[in-house]
Amino acid sequence: MRQRWRKAALTLHVVASLGWLGAVVVFLVLALAALRSDQAMVTAAGYVAMDLSVRFAIVPLAVVTLLSGVVSSLASHWGLVRHWWVLIKLALVAVATVVLLLQLQPVAALADAAVASSSVAGGGQWRAAVVSLVVHAIGGLLVLLAATVLAVYKPRGLTGFRRQRA
Repeated sequence: MRQRWRKAALTLHVVASLGWLGAVVVFLVLALAALRSDQAMVTAAGYVAMDLSVRFAIVPLAVVTLLSGVVSSLASHWGLVRHWWVLIKLALVAVATVVLLLQLQPVAALADAAVASSSVAGGGQWRAAVVSLVVHAIGGLLVLLAATVLAVYKPRGLTGFRRQRA
């Protein structure tokens, strides 16, 4: 891959990764606001905004991050399976994306219930669902921060695959 395309792929990866991280922070803020509010309108708006942010920002950014990371690693001297830090980062991002996709239904259910009824704000079942989303958002942030640390520090260590090829 030419250097210009390699840099474009890396730039896309960095922008999508940072966007994903920022979108998860916004999601967490919305979830906490919905969880702490006593006003049905604020809670309902938070649920709807969380659903929109997941479907139209977080999921697309996660997918672009995953795909652009694979392309960037294959096009660079780091490779996809040569270094442990790349493999671990790929695994973290892949698992975070799968968990995110599994959370689409609960977020959509909260938003649908909020649109259908104002009773969503005080219901105990909804509170438990939002607490779960807060926990998942915090976990997602920690995973994304770990992937960022790996990308910045690039700990040494070649995989067995690399050693066999050398």
